[in-house]
This record gives sequence, C-alpha cells and structure tokens, in this order.
Amino acid sequence: MYIEMENFRYLKFFFFFIFVILSPSEAGNIVDKSSVFLVDVRSFGARANDHRDHTKAFVAAWDKACKSSSSSVNLIIPRGEFSVGSLRFSGPCTNVSNLTVRVKGHLKASTDLSKYRSGGGWIQFGWINGLTLTGGGTFDGQGALAWPFNNCTSDSNCKLLPTSLKFVGMNRTVVRRISSVNSKFFHIALVECRDFKGTRLNITAPSDSPNTDGIHIERSSNVYFSRSHIATGDDCVSIGQGNSQITITSIKCGPGHGISVGSLGRYPNEKDVNGLVVKDCKISGTTNGIRIKTWANSPGLSAATNMTFENIIMNNVTNPIIIDQSYCPFSSCISNVPSKVELSEIYFKNIRGTSSSLVAVQLHCSRGMPCKKVYLENVHLDLSSSDGGRKQSSNRGNEAVSSSCRNVRANYIGTQIPPPCH
Repeated sequence: MYIEMENFRYLKFFFFFIFVILSPSEAGNIVDKSSVFLVDVRSFGARANDHRDHTKAFVAAWDKACKSSSSSVNLIIPRGEFSVGSLRFSGPCTNVSNLTVRVKGHLKASTDLSKYRSGGGWIQFGWINGLTLTGGGTFDGQGALAWPFNNCTSDSNCKLLPTSLKFVGMNRTVVRRISSVNSKFFHIALVECRDFKGTRLNITAPSDSPNTDGIHIERSSNVYFSRSHIATGDDCVSIGQGNSQITITSIKCGPGHGISVGSLGRYPNEKDVNGLVVKDCKISGTTNGIRIKTWANSPGLSAATNMTFENIIMNNVTNPIIIDQSYCPFSSCISNVPSKVELSEIYFKNIRGTSSSLVAVQLHCSRGMPCKKVYLENVHLDLSSSDGGRKQSSNRGNEAVSSSCRNVRANYIGTQIPPPCH
C-alpha cells in the first residue's frame, strides 16, 4: 500500500511537471491576473465628485501605466464624476502589450474652449499597440455650451471643435461598453488605425446638435463596429477617405443623418475607399438612410469601390438610398465642374421599410464619372404615413414612392419598390 501511494504521488508530480512545461503555448492568450500592474487615478490625487479639474492626475496616471515594465497594465478610473480638460494619452508604451483603460465613472469635459486645439480631441489615444477601452463609463462632452460657436455650415474655414474620443495611429484596439453623450464635435474618430474593434457603444446627442457624428473613420483598415446604438445630430457613422476593409453591423441609428460614405473629394490627394460592408442595421427617423456623398469640383481623382449595404431596415427615413455626387453642406454652393470621385461596384441588398420622402431611391452620379456596376436587389420601401407608420405606396391618393437616377445605369434584381429608373 505504501509503495502504491508513493507511485501515485510521483505520477501526480510527473503530470503537473508536464502541464507546466508544455502549456504556455496553449495558454499564450491568457493573462495571469496576478501579473497585471494596476494604476488608479486616485493614487495621483483624483477624487470623485469634488468638481476640481483632474487633468494633471489623469496625465500622471497614464504616464505611470504607459512606462510600466509589466506587459499587462490596467488603468482604473473608478465610479463617480471627474472633470478633465484636454488629455493626450500617447505611446508608444514600449514594454506594455496589453493596456486596459477601465472607465467606470462619468468623465465631464471642460467647457473652456481655449483649452482645446482646433480639430483635436478632448481625449486622444495615439500610437499605442494593444489598447482596450472599456468599463461601462460615460464620456460627457458637455457640448451644449459649445454648439453655438460652431459656424462650419456657413464658414468653410471654421475652427473645429474637439472630438470627444480620438484614436490616431492605433493598432489592435478594442473599445466596448462605453457611452458618449453630447460631444462638442464628433463623438468618436479614427485616423490611421489598424485592427480596430468597437462594440456595445451607446452614443447620444440631440438631433439638432451640429456635426456630432457618432463614429467617423478615416485612413484606417480592418475596422469593425457592431451592436451599438447611435442617436445624434449628424451621421451615425461616416466613412471618410483612405479606408479599406470596414465592417459596420447591427447598428441602431436614429435620429441623425444616417450611415454615410463621405463626404469624399473635397481635398487634394485623397486616398481611395475599398471594401466596405454595412449590414443588419436599423435606421429610424433620420434625414438619410444609406448615403454616398462626394463633392463637385474635386481637386483630384479618387475612387470608392466594392461597397455592400445589406439587410437594412428603414423606419420613416427621408432619402433611404441616396448617391449624391454634388454634395455641399454650406449655405451657398455653386459649381459647374462635376465630381472626380469614381463610384463602382456598389450593392444594395434587402433594403426594406418606409420612406418619409416620395423619392425613396436617388442615384445622382457625376456626369464626368458616371457610376459603374451599381446593383439593387430586393428593395422594398413603402411610403410612410403622416404619423410615421407604414402605408402602401398606392395610398395618399395618387402619391407613390419613386426613383430618380442621373448618370448611372443600375442593375436590378428581385423586388423593386419603388420601380426602377427608366
């Protein structure tokens, strides 16, 4: 019996040894919590709900986290309210491969506009690999006091207000379970980011708040946003120039201006857009549904191609499907020169619901570069009733939804309500 027990203990030791030696390759993505370095903003003087400016404490906490010798770091912003001004959380964080910023509290932006750079961010993350931003907290831009200073609809050289959350030059980023309310300008903006994933975001601002795009993406690749609610005063999602392999899925959008590609073609040397998928979204009460917008009189040639919009529900939407290649948001726009942005390989599939406008499908392409390979498959858009509900397009007397096309020969498959252009 003694010998059997001894053998049993040796066998236990042997298998434990084998597990320890061989398991690292199997468990390489598992982080040992005991090895995570924790940084709390309260350790640097931040105190919730005391109405002081905590900018310096947040900067010091970031500096400690980014310069850590640990490979895994958690930066904690606890529950409670914290007032902060402009924050630039910049890398590279040389030794840190997994940096989690866990925001549980309510961050309020300074209302002093002199503290921000034009076109910059309230909170900017830059040049970091492996960042995760999460925690269920709220970023409150306090935009209501700033919106009266936004004159961009009348002045093309206006001073841009700060974006609430700006990501620049990021790689392998995850943003999940956060809220953004009342941004002064864009809520979230990506510039030159790679491998970016955003999910379970809640983005809100009044429907009349100017330029409060929910998510703006520019010069980025391999970007994925899903399962989020966006209700704002401008585009729920805007896809700018130079993007590739972008997926937008399971977004509830409205109010706002819909989901847009563009505007494109305003500036010299813009890069192409390629590989966009927008699917399984619901758009309600917006001024546009799916929109592609390019400027007339483009200073250079560019293209947007291989774009798919699929399984989209429209609920009382003005302009559910629209291509506008004479886009100009200013009060006065005069140009006889057509857009030089080439649009091709565009697919609208399974688009259904209600339109608040008689023209439910508008494809107005550039006369200088007519659209190519535009496909509409199973489009069913009825005219909404005066109270926003559904009415068949034969109602309202002789009124019925229609299509309007310029400089395009679209290809039609399956159900087409409104009828195709002739």
